[in-house]
Amino acid sequence: MADQQPNGQLNIEISEQVAEGEYANLAIITHSHAEFVIDFVNVMPGTPKSKVKSRIIFTPQHAKRFMKALTENISRFEASNGKIQDLEEVQLPLNFGVPTAQA
Repeated sequence: MADQQPNGQLNIEISEQVAEGEYANLAIITHSHAEFVIDFVNVMPGTPKSKVKSRIIFTPQHAKRFMKALTENISRFEASNGKIQDLEEVQLPLNFGVPTAQA
């Protein structure tokens, strides 16, 4: 749990396991009148089923704040590193770099 410091800053702790992170290449977003749910999934070719690696639940207000923060961070990233190409602009190999079978 984060502790509020007298100067308004948060003291946040993260475990080693959480700090390692989870890789996801798909996000599924659903919502109700009370919350937004984002499921982060790692989809790999050739696997019959993909698993949700993490689920984050936001209030609508926090979802909007998250969107704003992500937009601002993407703008800063692109200012330093150049425009991020949308997936529609990039030709991805359908085999994800895995050797294709030959007969």
